[in-house]
Amino acid sequence: MRAAVWFRAAAVLMLLFAVGHTYGFLAFRPESAEGRAVWEAMNSVRFSAGRATFSYGGFYTGFGLSISAFDVFSAWLAWTLGSMARAGERRARPIGWAMFALQCVGFVLSLRYFSVVPAVLSAVGALFFLLGAVTMRPAKIIAN
Repeated sequence: MRAAVWFRAAAVLMLLFAVGHTYGFLAFRPESAEGRAVWEAMNSVRFSAGRATFSYGGFYTGFGLSISAFDVFSAWLAWTLGSMARAGERRARPIGWAMFALQCVGFVLSLRYFSVVPAVLSAVGALFFLLGAVTMRPAKIIAN
């Protein structure tokens, strides 16, 4: 398959990752009494930084939404890489390699701190970015 197809497949996967992550962390509610106690403490314990007051639960939500925004950006970037690959722009290759490396890091972190589902999605994303970068065709040079 052509590089553009691999990058576009990665874009769809990154968008699914964003939707799944957003739903998963917003819908999560602990099942155990201990987990609920931590959850309630995160949302009720407040602290000040400068003139603002925050909760740890707010930080959790903010970080989670930041990750979702990053995933949406990754989807856009992957789609753009597909367009660049289709046009034969060689600049897409190093970006594809960087996205491959980023997905590999996501794979390791998911195995260590999360679950098998995000690890599998990161592995598949890494594969798509790898195949996109490897199958990039160099731009044709047009002689004057």
